[in-house]
Amino acid sequence: MDKIRCLAVDDEPFALEILADDIRKIDTLNLVRTCRSAIDARRVLDYLDFDLIFLDIHMPGLSGLQLLSQMQNPPMVILTTAFEQYAVKAFELNVIDYLLKPISFERLVAAAGKALALHLLKVPQKKSVDEQAALFVKSEYQTIKILFSDILYIEGMKDYVKIFTISKCNPVLTRMNVKGIHALLPADRFCRVHQSYIVSIEKIEVLQKKKYG
Repeated sequence: MDKIRCLAVDDEPFALEILADDIRKIDTLNLVRTCRSAIDARRVLDYLDFDLIFLDIHMPGLSGLQLLSQMQNPPMVILTTAFEQYAVKAFELNVIDYLLKPISFERLVAAAGKALALHLLKVPQKKSVDEQAALFVKSEYQTIKILFSDILYIEGMKDYVKIFTISKCNPVLTRMNVKGIHALLPADRFCRVHQSYIVSIEKIEVLQKKKYG
């Protein structure tokens, strides 16, 4: 089974560090990113997909509940907070657990168990290699699955990239820079040949040296 991809959001550095360390101790969880504000988390959610968010409530600029209310199809959410009074509102927003700080490791493990149970209901247990080897990107308000084997090359355009594939006539445009998408690709299958281009190694047929003079 693939691990549950997690995002942890908290504006308190020490609390975020403790939470991140505890998440990394749980075998079923994969902490992909951490954010120090809900505003930063919203930007990250524009170009990365997560199965689960550990979300603080009280944060400057945008609260965790406000962020959750803005998401059309949110992933699973576990709220982490020092305040009890938001529990009713939280469960109206379909969070899977409500953890009061300071969060004990045992309580975190129990919440992770709930997340795993729901995750297993959503994700088929048996996947082929091709089904697993894929990139998920957001484009035009949709989340699109692109198999690594389908990618020809990727072209960077400042804050966006174009993903050219075998199966689609037009490239998929997603809000992400070349460095960000390169980090999501397997190094043995893709090569960054230029600051603006990434190519699929298995699609390369000819290497041509540039002629001078």
